[in-house]
Amino acid sequence: MTLWRILGIVVLLIAAGGGYYGYTNFVRVQTVTASIVTQAPVSEAIYGTGTVEPQRWAKVVPLQRRRLVELCSCEGQNVRVGQVLGRQDDAEERSALQELQVSNQQAQRDLDRAEKDRGKNDAAQTEYEQRWTQFEESKTRIAAQKVRIDALVLRAPLDGMVLRRDGEVGEIAGPTDVLFWVGPPTPMQVVAEVNEEEINRIAVGQKAFLRSEAFPGQALRATVSQITPKGDPTRKTFRVYLLLPPDTQLRIGMSVEANIVFREKASATVVPAEAVAGDAVQVVANGKIERMPVKVGIRGSRNVEIIGDVTRGMAVLSPARADLGDGTRVRIDNSLVRRPAGPTSAAPDATPDQDTTTAPPATVAAVTTDPDNAVISAAISAHIDSVVNDARRNVTRYSANR
Repeated sequence: MTLWRILGIVVLLIAAGGGYYGYTNFVRVQTVTASIVTQAPVSEAIYGTGTVEPQRWAKVVPLQRRRLVELCSCEGQNVRVGQVLGRQDDAEERSALQELQVSNQQAQRDLDRAEKDRGKNDAAQTEYEQRWTQFEESKTRIAAQKVRIDALVLRAPLDGMVLRRDGEVGEIAGPTDVLFWVGPPTPMQVVAEVNEEEINRIAVGQKAFLRSEAFPGQALRATVSQITPKGDPTRKTFRVYLLLPPDTQLRIGMSVEANIVFREKASATVVPAEAVAGDAVQVVANGKIERMPVKVGIRGSRNVEIIGDVTRGMAVLSPARADLGDGTRVRIDNSLVRRPAGPTSAAPDATPDQDTTTAPPATVAAVTTDPDNAVISAAISAHIDSVVNDARRNVTRYSANR
């Protein structure tokens, strides 16, 4: 094969490749899906789970394992510190106390007799001192026995309300059984557990949104009031306290999902997360793709804030198409465009290949009319992503150790 023939084949291949590229990117029109850039509030939140509790409360637990002989019917009632709430069987202790009291009476008589003779001689003085010692020991044993009996009486540890009572008269209860929860019913707080990887983003004063199955569809509010300095190394979580407002609908003992907002903007330029590829988005203008560099700001579960020359009302490919270069002619398929969950913005300018009589519905990046629910949705999705990533790391670690 001659050199000229080889060069001819190379030229033909180059021409064919160029022709195919030109046909694909400038002649053949690609069908794509798009979303409309919009202005909307965006937030990032940390997910956690917790339980509603009073700020001040205490458990009433028996110190010994005995049968219950008395329990008050006082749930929901106010009590004072030291007020009797219940009693355990103390028959054995009272019998022992009676024996000690009889011995004490005898010791008192012996002491009185020895005191009369104490001045007669040294032996009488010594006997008096022994009798006095025995009498004092007897009084000490009686006092200790009364303390044991008193320990079988269940008393309110502080002023407040009996929030809950468990157990029944006749049952046997011990140190592992909580019989009463006592404390002021307000103010209330949520004690939440937050992943240790996210605790550095949380600070006192941040607002939080709560979701409870008891109030579906409602975003209940709270404020971060305290963060426990030491985390749980086993569960890899930190305890965060969220103060509830006085008019909260939540009740003590309810479980909630907590979403703590650590970053937010009242108005930002947002697009679906799938529209961003690397550090750019693909804008559709005059029927052609134009790649525009952007910086990603606040990240939500489905939408992200973008910072750059992209403005509200522009159409961007969603999802991004890495296989389509700048200048590629495209047509937005109306049937594939997702409809928004919230209010839509203006449709993009029609391209020569669009039907200008029916503009495509816009997919709005700020996908909800309720920013509180958007925060909650974002935090829950972020929590799911965290769980999935942890599982992937564990699988990788397990595979490496095999």
